[in-house]
Amino acid sequence: MPSLCTTGMKALRNITSFLVILLCCSVLSSSAEYLKYKDPNAPLKARITDLLSRMTLAEKIGQMSQIERLNATADVLQNYFIGSVLSGGGSMPSPNAGAKDWAERIDTMQKAALSTRLGIPIIYGIDAVHGHNNVLNATIFPHNVGLGCTRDPDLVKRIGQATALEARATGIPYVFAPCVAVCRDPRWGRCYESYSEDTEVVRHMTELIPGLQGDVPPNVRKGVPYVAGGRYVAACAKHYVGDGGTHNGINENNTIIDFQGLLSTHMAPYYNAIIKGVSTVMISYSSWNGEKMHANHFLVTDFLKNRLKFRGFVISDWQGIDKITSPMGANYTYSVQASVSAGLDMIMIPYNYSDFANILTNFVNTGVIPMSRIDDAVRRILRVKFAMGLFENPYSDPTLADQLGSQEHRELAREAARKSLVLLKNGKSPNEPMLPLPKKSSKILVAGTHADNLGYQCGGWTIAWQGLSGNNITAGTPILQAIKSTVDPATEVVFSENPSAADVKAANYDYAIVVVGEQPYAETAGDNTNLTIPAPGPDTIQNVCISVKCVVMLISGRPLVVEPYVGVMDAFVAAWLPGSEGQGVADVLYGDYGFTGKLSRTWFKSVDQLPMNVGDVHYDPLFPFGFGLTTEPTTRS
Repeated sequence: MPSLCTTGMKALRNITSFLVILLCCSVLSSSAEYLKYKDPNAPLKARITDLLSRMTLAEKIGQMSQIERLNATADVLQNYFIGSVLSGGGSMPSPNAGAKDWAERIDTMQKAALSTRLGIPIIYGIDAVHGHNNVLNATIFPHNVGLGCTRDPDLVKRIGQATALEARATGIPYVFAPCVAVCRDPRWGRCYESYSEDTEVVRHMTELIPGLQGDVPPNVRKGVPYVAGGRYVAACAKHYVGDGGTHNGINENNTIIDFQGLLSTHMAPYYNAIIKGVSTVMISYSSWNGEKMHANHFLVTDFLKNRLKFRGFVISDWQGIDKITSPMGANYTYSVQASVSAGLDMIMIPYNYSDFANILTNFVNTGVIPMSRIDDAVRRILRVKFAMGLFENPYSDPTLADQLGSQEHRELAREAARKSLVLLKNGKSPNEPMLPLPKKSSKILVAGTHADNLGYQCGGWTIAWQGLSGNNITAGTPILQAIKSTVDPATEVVFSENPSAADVKAANYDYAIVVVGEQPYAETAGDNTNLTIPAPGPDTIQNVCISVKCVVMLISGRPLVVEPYVGVMDAFVAAWLPGSEGQGVADVLYGDYGFTGKLSRTWFKSVDQLPMNVGDVHYDPLFPFGFGLTTEPTTRS
């Protein structure tokens, strides 16, 4: 048995050891560096300055780099200190990826970024131009050309809120929207991404920004990026500036206009976007009077940053700096110098991030590009990341997963579809309107390539970059299905894509609905000099409408040549690209709601008149800007 003295000595040694450990911990704790940038209670400016002061040149250039998700391995993210990752059009984790799949993949990338020395989170971006359009079963809203016809900024704001929730459901905090282009020529392949040819309509529709980001509080300085929290996303006004005014509507081409014209027509929506706290601005592929926008120091730095006081970050378009030279990528070294010197902050370099880093590093080390330009870029990027709470909440929120394609959002898309429809003709005489249609009939015909094709009614930028054909591309209601669910159960609905005139005449239909239009396209693939209705649309219109009373619905991203066929139609509806909820189309056709849409674009008679916009001296349209017949809701069967 140990003596009392031995036991006491052992206890004393234990107490002494404990006190030594406690003292060491106290010393270590007191000597641990206080990282101001990690303190959510520190002022935003102080956090940015603190983090910037700790960064190496390699870490700064990494923040300026945005790469495609296919290249965003842990090694690349860590070794190049990548600041942002994106999904290009149609780029997804797997063909049938759901919200959880997206979130898990993005969280994995985020984990790699946070494991770097300073732990700066990536900001993941994606095109969400009419809903969260890259993701299976997301709600697909009408494209902007239709939303402009609603003249309803509050509706557009609510669409922004829904889109933000669906993006956050997949772990994505940044979307490349809205497009605030003012399309002045429908031959442009991106015209459906524009709300209107009229600057004021586009300015009103910048309400999408507070929908996506949240309303800027009264005490926040104008021009400073603002995101209201984890149910909202950073937005991106694009494409700066003049992309909708290129010569002959050629995508990525030259906008020929004087400075005052540029300001009044194309720049004006950016004033609204900046006031509403937009986080980022994307530069256009196009040129202004021969100078590439990606290399335009005057418009990017002198005007956007210094004159308009924009404090978010400026981002290039996909491989946009490569296109400064012709042919593309002919002198990449020059492209890096020209774009960064012009004032671009984040460069969308999906693939050649290593070349970009090496070239830019050399330019800074040799004094060609001053460190102050690099610091300006990184300060802006960090400002957005801090402002949106990315440092405190870098990972996805699993509680939002059920927001993707929710019923509430689908009802909103249905509302948007019906409000976007524009009734251009209603009856062959004013006393005999055809619409709304009766729900109760003996037998009706639904014809046309677009009547039973969800992909066609959604258009480009839907699941795939160029869009798809078919009813199995994502969740939604094709127009034919909507018609069948709306008419009386006793009404026989016959569908034929392109029936002959003889077959139509022999079938003794009460009336016909013809749904024709453009196949999906995006960007340059949509440039079109003739703007005719694709075959067999014209034949379908003629075959059906000479044989039975008919309403023609045109599914398109812009006005098309219709003058030769309007006379044979009993009613004509511009349905644009109504999105996934075709039930909204049937709602108005059958009188559950009235037609209220007004043209956001001038409808020309002939392409020889183009470009032709409201206010032009020789304005002679088939249907003028702002035209749209109205109907009242009805309960007749």
